Amino acid sequence: MPGRPSDPGDALVPFSSQVHDPVVYSVRHGLKPPIFRVYVAWSRGNLLHVACLRERTPSESGEDDDSRHPEAQAGGVVVEVQLQGGANGEISEAQQRRIAYGSVPAFALLQSRRNALMAASRMQFSSFRTEWRQYVLEYSSQIADLLGKRKPPETVIDDPKMFVEPLEEETTLKAAWDLVEIFYADNDSKAFLPENLVDWLADYDGLLSATEPTVHSKLVALQRKLVDLQVVEDDPDYWEGIALGLAVGWLDIVVKLLRLHGSYQPDQLDDRETENGLVEAVAVLVSTMPRLRPNLPAGRLGQCYKTRQDFIKAWEKWQGHVNKLDYSAFWVQCGHRQTSEGLRNLLRIMLGQLGSLNGSTYHWMELYVSHFLYVQPFTMGLEGMYSLAQKCIQLKPAPTYSGLTGILLGVLGENTEVVLAECSNIFGPWMVVHAIELLTSENKQAEMLLHEERYNLGGISIEELHRLVYAQVLSSHSLTWQIAPTYLASCQKQGLGLLEKLLYMQPVQHYLVLLKDLEICRLYELENISLSVMKIAGVHHWKHGRKGFGIYWLQQARDEIRLNKIAQQLFDCIGKSISDDSFKQWEGLIELLGSEVGSAGGLEFLHKYRDFKKSLHNVQEGATVTAARQSMQSLVQLMKSPSTPQRFWLPLLHDSVKLLNWRERPLLTVSETNLLLNKLQELSIARLRPDFADTELAPEALSSVRLALATNLGRAILEDC
Repeated sequence: MPGRPSDPGDALVPFSSQVHDPVVYSVRHGLKPPIFRVYVAWSRGNLLHVACLRERTPSESGEDDDSRHPEAQAGGVVVEVQLQGGANGEISEAQQRRIAYGSVPAFALLQSRRNALMAASRMQFSSFRTEWRQYVLEYSSQIADLLGKRKPPETVIDDPKMFVEPLEEETTLKAAWDLVEIFYADNDSKAFLPENLVDWLADYDGLLSATEPTVHSKLVALQRKLVDLQVVEDDPDYWEGIALGLAVGWLDIVVKLLRLHGSYQPDQLDDRETENGLVEAVAVLVSTMPRLRPNLPAGRLGQCYKTRQDFIKAWEKWQGHVNKLDYSAFWVQCGHRQTSEGLRNLLRIMLGQLGSLNGSTYHWMELYVSHFLYVQPFTMGLEGMYSLAQKCIQLKPAPTYSGLTGILLGVLGENTEVVLAECSNIFGPWMVVHAIELLTSENKQAEMLLHEERYNLGGISIEELHRLVYAQVLSSHSLTWQIAPTYLASCQKQGLGLLEKLLYMQPVQHYLVLLKDLEICRLYELENISLSVMKIAGVHHWKHGRKGFGIYWLQQARDEIRLNKIAQQLFDCIGKSISDDSFKQWEGLIELLGSEVGSAGGLEFLHKYRDFKKSLHNVQEGATVTAARQSMQSLVQLMKSPSTPQRFWLPLLHDSVKLLNWRERPLLTVSETNLLLNKLQELSIARLRPDFADTELAPEALSSVRLALATNLGRAILEDC
């Protein structure tokens, strides 16, 4: 593992002391020091190949027997080191693969719908845009559900001291996707962007910073503390938690905390009536706060107004009630100082006083949302929202950079390049490829930027470039290469060419991988590639001794040329040693090749020869004269056939000696016997040539065949007389 140069120890790669918070990866190589040299190279995906070479000692380099000892060290080892994934490693590899596979149907369906809409030439442009927006919103919802759904509370009984849910299922990737969806995909919610940001912060405030406090982390700490508190209103953290929740618009939490006040206890209502009335008045004001939004999720408080005019009237009326309570004389009668100060601070927050808002927030995003709620509830347009975000960042600068901050600023600044860069740096190519569909759904500038073909990119667009990059990442892993064709097929310029390379790269020796390869070819109508892959598989299996597999795949590929060559090889192998054992060795392959390859270099003869051998076997088991006569007819047909090579003539005749000497009657006529004798004479002359390939039969085989034919000829002549 890495170490400092001043104290290297067992470190493989030293790092400088000037590097702050270095990322350290342990390399378990199992070698004894010293390590002579280290090589690092990229592997597939986010894996590194680290080769560790050990320097051999003089005793080890000698030719003694120590090198054969079981404990002798190897000269080196290569190990894989997995680099940390996107989103700070909060998503495991298995989860990343689940997301990758789960997003394929949504992506493929959206591309199919796009093609269908583009092909509909009669469709009006406005209708096209409306329907396409709906498709993109459905696509975004499917991806969001894939990234994680909120689970309902496990307990049915409502605990008044449980008001904050833990962030067990939420991830930065889900937060970023929802943020992009708010600004790009949901066209109906663009009139209510500030309120959407309030909801977004309510879900993901705990993800804004892992080291600095947030409203969510403070409320979680308060929730744990309330378990042991008897008088909550005496604790400053109680009032701070209420102010924090109110500043970011978590009204339901604020009301629930206010109802924990001790003045609500039945035994204290008479003594603390004024105090309880002030607490209840503030709770009512909080629960009736006007909200410029069409509706509220279940459990959220506030009064919804869909139009700006109605909201302004309700807002001014509500602000008047807050001011009236702030200047009420009942505050003098409140005998509990912490309650009075805490409630007055809540009123200042609702009145939008900057000092109270600044003191009740920790992160600039929380201050940003509080301005939308209490200071500038009528802010419209991305330009004004971007200017406000810059001011909030100056008031509360974040000590560490957050990717969510970069994405939000890019969105508010209408800078598509920044949004893509942040998504790529933090979450990798998956986020970029799938978020592009949202970025280009309504933004014409982003659509022109991402769809424009660029000369410096080889004539492809930025959108296609990111899809190719993501497909390459998928192709580099054996568990995800199957889904890469979906993205390659959507790339019109270079996608199909890379898809062909991907299909050719797959190991054909694995049967299931080969079947998947062929299925992909069928889905995308790549018949030529399918035939080529089957040819490659057939040749591979044949060369590695799996003859049956080889012939099967070559037959599927309809590769007549290679099948002819294989038939010729079988023909040559059988011809070198024509015996029963030799023929049985290849009989299965001859059967597999089938008779349809009749012109394949004598393969027709091999099938006839197989049938002839079967008939001889039946005769030897005691068949009738008719079966023996049929065997001899097969022999005559073989000898007449031009596909029967000369080197097979003598073995065929030699195998038929028993039939030629049939006791009951001659099985061949005079003309048939003369034909065989002529063939035998031709064979005797051909054996004089130096290039004749003789068989491995015994030397007396020719004499025994000639004698049997002569005997059969004489018996046939006598029978004719």
